[in-house]
Amino acid sequence: MGVCCRFLEILCAILLPPLGVFFRHGCCSLEFCICLVLTILGYIPGMIYAVYVIVAVDPDHYRREYYEPINP
Repeated sequence: MGVCCRFLEILCAILLPPLGVFFRHGCCSLEFCICLVLTILGYIPGMIYAVYVIVAVDPDHYRREYYEPINP
């Protein structure tokens, strides 16, 4: 992922927090739902959480764990 895409996601997260999380994780993810609730409760907590999720949480990590076989 390019630096430009990440910059635009962070910019969207500052302007409208759930939109930035939606671009990174999708609309049916737990991160999006948490960000939406936090934004409804207060703009600043939603914005802080959105920037954190975009910068620190890797969405592909969860997908890889989900599809890995259970067999050792």
